[in-house]
Amino acid sequence: MNFSIHSRAFACAAAIAAAGFASAAGAQEVNLYTTREPGLIQPLLDAFTKDTKIKVNAVFIKDGLAQRVKAEGANSPADVLMTVDIGNLIDTVDQDVTQAVSSEALSSAVPAHLRDANGHWYALSLRARLVYASKERVKEAAITYEDLADPKWKGKICIRSGQHPYNTALVAAFLVRYGEAKTEEWLKGIKANLARKPAGGDREVARDILGGICDIGVANSYYVGLMRSGKGGDEQKKWGEAINVLLPTFQGGGTHVNISGASVAKNAPNKANATKLLEYLVSNEAQSLYAQANYEYPARSGARNDPIIEALGSLKSDTTDLRAIAKARKQASVLIDKAGFDN
Repeated sequence: MNFSIHSRAFACAAAIAAAGFASAAGAQEVNLYTTREPGLIQPLLDAFTKDTKIKVNAVFIKDGLAQRVKAEGANSPADVLMTVDIGNLIDTVDQDVTQAVSSEALSSAVPAHLRDANGHWYALSLRARLVYASKERVKEAAITYEDLADPKWKGKICIRSGQHPYNTALVAAFLVRYGEAKTEEWLKGIKANLARKPAGGDREVARDILGGICDIGVANSYYVGLMRSGKGGDEQKKWGEAINVLLPTFQGGGTHVNISGASVAKNAPNKANATKLLEYLVSNEAQSLYAQANYEYPARSGARNDPIIEALGSLKSDTTDLRAIAKARKQASVLIDKAGFDN
C-alpha cells in the first residue's frame, strides 16, 4: 500500500490502522511498517513466522514513514519500522517515533558503527559505493576515493548525477573526513576527469565502460548482482561481465556504505515480538536470505553473501559516523553545485 503524506490522509490512515490492527496487541503477531518492496522481504518474514509462530502484518509505505507513525500517535499499531538509507533511519529517531532496544543478540550481531549508540536503530544490510573498471583498459587492482581526482584519470570517469543521493552521501562522507576546502577541491578534480556529463544510473556506468566512453566509474555494489545474474536482461549481463569491480577505500579507512535498517516503534503494542523480529533479522539465516534477495552485503559479520557479491572480495566498511554523514548531506549538495559538477 502507498499512503499520502498529507496530514488529512495521515489522520484517516491512523484511524483505519488502529481499527484494523486492534486485535494484534497481546496476540502472537507483530506489525511491520516498511518502505522496502514487499517482494524483497517476504521470504524473511515467512521464515520468521515459521520459526516463531508469530504472524507478521506487513504494511508497505512508499514515502513518509516517520510522518505516518507520528500522525498515528499513541494509537499507532506499528511495532517495527524498516527503511532504506541512513537519513530515513535517523529521521525516525528525530521525529520521536522509535524507542531504544537493548539486546545482546542485536549488539553482538551488528557492529557498533552500523547501529545507533542508544539502540534506536540497527543496520540490516549494506550497499557499498564501488568503482567499476574496464577489464581491457584498466590494470589497477586497487583504488582509493581520493584517487578519483588524480589527473591520470582525465577523460576516463563516468558517474551519475552528483546530486543523486548515492553520490551526495559519498561526498558527505568525504566532507566529514576532510572538511569543506578539500572536498571542493576533490569534486573539481573528479569533474575534470569526467568522460561525459554526469547522467543516467549506475548500470549505465557499466554500459559506457563496455562502449569505450570511459574506463572507470562510481556505482553501487548491488547493481553488479542485478547485471551479472541476468535479472536485468541479456544486454545488462554483458555490461556486468565487461567490468572488474574494485572496492575503493578512503585513505586510512574503509569502503563507503549506506544501509537498510529497522527500529522498534515508540508505541509498539507488541514490543517483545518486535524485538524478536529484529533479532531474527540479524541472525545468520536471515542475513543470508537478505543478502540473496537484492545482492546486498549482510550487516552481520560472517553471514553468507550471494556468490556474485562474494566474488567481489572482502568488504571492510568505513567506520565514519553514519549520523554525521547524513547531517552533512545538505552541505555536500551545496558543494556539488558550487563545483559545477553536473554542468
